[in-house]
Amino acid sequence: MAKKAAKKSEIDLGSPDIKKAEMLIVKDDYFKPEFVCLVTGGASGIGRATALACAANGLSVAALDVDEAGGRETVELAKKMGGRVQFIKADLTSDASIESCVRQSAKLGSIKFLANIAGLQHIDSIENFPMAKYDLMQTIMLRAPFYLSKLVIPHIKKSKDGVGAIGNMASIHAHICTMNKPVYNITKFGLRGLTQSIAAEGEGKIRSFSVSTGFIKTPLALKQIPDQAKQRGISEESVVVDVMLGKSRVKEMMSPVEVANLFIFGFSKHGKYLVGNDLLFDGGVVKTY
Repeated sequence: MAKKAAKKSEIDLGSPDIKKAEMLIVKDDYFKPEFVCLVTGGASGIGRATALACAANGLSVAALDVDEAGGRETVELAKKMGGRVQFIKADLTSDASIESCVRQSAKLGSIKFLANIAGLQHIDSIENFPMAKYDLMQTIMLRAPFYLSKLVIPHIKKSKDGVGAIGNMASIHAHICTMNKPVYNITKFGLRGLTQSIAAEGEGKIRSFSVSTGFIKTPLALKQIPDQAKQRGISEESVVVDVMLGKSRVKEMMSPVEVANLFIFGFSKHGKYLVGNDLLFDGGVVKTY
């Protein structure tokens, strides 16, 4: 126990502040205010960090989320960093809401980028998994990204040169499956399929990529700890040390801004050959044994 307690003390589980100094800033012809990036889940976590990083790189950002208070906070944070973010309340379970969000986003400028990040989690075995929760997760995490892509692609095509990119937030669970996360696994594998499908049809002009990470310091990840402990019959400490970071060679969770930087890289000129591929930044969980 003493050994595990020592490990735990070295792990900071606080939600990190998002600092402009930690953001990847790229000089890019498409990172200008006349070009728009839509970011789902923009009120918190990775979505907020990505919205802020895109704004810091000069893009006009539409931050989509159901959380109005969190969305307003993202807008204020962007202003302090000198960026431009407009919050648009979005219900990703509603086609009408999604359609409205894209129309409103188009008023900000020429849509060039889309970051599908919004997600949720439910920990349960297949035999006990509530189907209502299955439907909700599929709708928000797979159907909504598909529909947003369907609506955004025509906007990209009608832009001056028809160039743009769509990034999807996947996970190590788009590569491997862990117990009691069946629907999360399914949707993340599905996002990689969506990514490759967009790329296959994009003719090199409309690129698509996915981002796969391990556990990130976000409310979504940190709230899983009690449920994981209950489902596995272990302590919360063991969930962090042995489950979340157990297979990682890097014993530290990534911060949201570190993930946001991967989206910036993927959207930028440096992602020219990132077509249908996955950015696997997981500390070695998937590829090392």
